[in-house]
Amino acid sequence: MQTALYISVLIISSCGLVYELLAGTIASYLLGETVTQFSLIIGTYLFSMGVGSWLSKYVEKDLIPKFLEIELAIGLVGGFSSAVLYLSFGQIRFFQIPLFLLVILIGILVGLEIPVLLRILKKELQFKELVSRVLSLDYVGALLASILFPIFFAPKLGLIRTGFLFGILNAGVALWGTWALPLKHSKMILLRAQSVVVLTFLILGFSFSDLITYYSEESLYTDEIILSKQSQFQRIIVTRWKNEIRLFLNGHLQFSSRDEYRYHETLVHPALLAHPAPQRVLVLGGGDGLAVREILKHKNVESVTLVDLDPVVTNLFTDHGVLKELNDESLKNPKVKVINTDAFVWLEESDQIFDVVIIDFPDPSNFSLGKLYTTAFFHVLKRRMNESSVLEIQSTSPLFARSSFWCIERTIASLGFHTLPLHVYVPSFGEWGFVLAGQKPIRFKKEFPDHLRFLNPQELESIQVFPQDMSRIPVEVNRLDNQALVRYYDREWNRILD
Repeated sequence: MQTALYISVLIISSCGLVYELLAGTIASYLLGETVTQFSLIIGTYLFSMGVGSWLSKYVEKDLIPKFLEIELAIGLVGGFSSAVLYLSFGQIRFFQIPLFLLVILIGILVGLEIPVLLRILKKELQFKELVSRVLSLDYVGALLASILFPIFFAPKLGLIRTGFLFGILNAGVALWGTWALPLKHSKMILLRAQSVVVLTFLILGFSFSDLITYYSEESLYTDEIILSKQSQFQRIIVTRWKNEIRLFLNGHLQFSSRDEYRYHETLVHPALLAHPAPQRVLVLGGGDGLAVREILKHKNVESVTLVDLDPVVTNLFTDHGVLKELNDESLKNPKVKVINTDAFVWLEESDQIFDVVIIDFPDPSNFSLGKLYTTAFFHVLKRRMNESSVLEIQSTSPLFARSSFWCIERTIASLGFHTLPLHVYVPSFGEWGFVLAGQKPIRFKKEFPDHLRFLNPQELESIQVFPQDMSRIPVEVNRLDNQALVRYYDREWNRILD
């Protein structure tokens, strides 16, 4: 019996942590504010576990059957949790209600597990031996789950299928327990029947996970979904309406093919026009290859190095028929080298010097992204530049996120760069901002590349002029130890969305 229960501890601890990770990941995907969502989920989950542990004192009789019933309940609720959350997001106005109800319920049930298990085993071992074995296995199971979740389960299985898989494991423990643990015959028959029913529902859910995912995402996006993929880092959705293609990462619009040229021409060409003869160009982010497409319009560019974290994105925009057409197959150009790694780490390890650096990171919606806009990051980047090098970075909206925009500009300027703020109207986004910077004052060449759809000498002048409602305001410098930019960004965009 001891061995069976120890194996159960290893499995159920993994399941408990995975349900917590699923809730946090889904909340951050759908609601944004990753740090806030995970903090609230973890805090609520741990509190609920405490409530469950307290409630365990009222479980007095039939401890083994009760333990197996708890496992079935966790398997059923936890297994269906991801599917319920995805399906409810587009249907329920206050999504946080089902989110936290599920977190609380799962937390209470998980909190019941270990105390009941300890009481089952207390006659078998001395207390100190019992606690050390059970808790050590509990922590080992949690470690395994935390390692495998981002590496395998989320990117390979997806969040909905992962939920069902671990629900099956919980219910499987209950079914196995009807053979491995001493039970009265009547209880054994009942629990086996319950286990089979729960497992049947969970296996059906696992089998139809793709269909559930399809319907849940269809409710979130108004246009036809032509591609849906989960990578290790993010959920990738591509939609189409007539001839318009849109890319969403974790539910956030990245571009619309209808007007992305306004964004990418403004992101790329001012920087290349500000350098007398750009030959070596570095692109950080921008795995869609659209910025690279614009860079290659400059004939004197000899090499482009693209550093993007997610290989799934760069592979899609290299090989997928519709997507590679958008970037004119720029990622297949022999001048282009694609590197899939963390940009910050790569910059620290690289010894290359670049003439132009184009930065197309996602908005600083959390601390892991916010670090890419800090003085520490730009200090490392500066070592990859010479006196004539220039950089340009997308800098969110100077209209909707005014403090955020000027925080990015001031952070770059604090390192001795000469900065030139820019903005452009992109219908899909509204007013959008960029910061152009160099170690010398910015001067533009007069020769523009061919085949531009938006930018010309007149527009280049106009995008430098900021109206009063987007003009400079006092802000903090964004540093690793304060992450002021993330605070600005959360406050401003939440105000707009509310």
